[in-house]
Amino acid sequence: MAGRGNEGSEAISIVLADDHAVVRGALKALLDGQPDFLVVEEAADIASARAAVLESRPRVLILDVNMPDGLAVDAVAGLREEAPKTEIVLLTMERDLSLARRAIEAGALAYLFKDAAHLELIEAVRHASEGREYLPTAVAAGLKNDDQAERAVLSPRETEVLRLMALGHTNRETAEQLSLSVRTVETHRAHVQQKLGLDSRPELTRYALANGLLDA
Repeated sequence: MAGRGNEGSEAISIVLADDHAVVRGALKALLDGQPDFLVVEEAADIASARAAVLESRPRVLILDVNMPDGLAVDAVAGLREEAPKTEIVLLTMERDLSLARRAIEAGALAYLFKDAAHLELIEAVRHASEGREYLPTAVAAGLKNDDQAERAVLSPRETEVLRLMALGHTNRETAEQLSLSVRTVETHRAHVQQKLGLDSRPELTRYALANGLLDA
């Protein structure tokens, strides 16, 4: 049965899963120190965490990424499907942001480094309990930079279309120089604008100039 938080409000029920007993004990002490938190069960591997979640149906599952029986990131989607009302907060020592991306895409609401301030974990649990995402600044910035870098990768043909556009050529002139149809050039231009997040010719020209595309 769920406990009560401040002024009779429902406490945030939590399952805490970490394979290191000392770490788990320290985290439990931190969580138990919050008047609106209630750790209902603990687990030392993914299988036990899953069983605890299905039995107690907590509001939040705090799960270590590296567990003896696998990588927790790979279990997030299944856990979310089996217990859709339980939100997942992942903890890790790994700085690999590809794991963070996989976790968020699978349905986790928070991804925290274990050496982060304890206040971040408390904040993440409260956010998750309300169905809100919580990412530390370093994680959020890293994912944003990765997204921008991925979008900004232009194909050789897109780069050439951008260069000619920046030099002032019309779509028809660009099409003639590259032996393409005007429609194809328009498509390439649309892809360039989408990837770079730029809409106008002056913006595209400044980008081309800044990246040395007009030096050739």
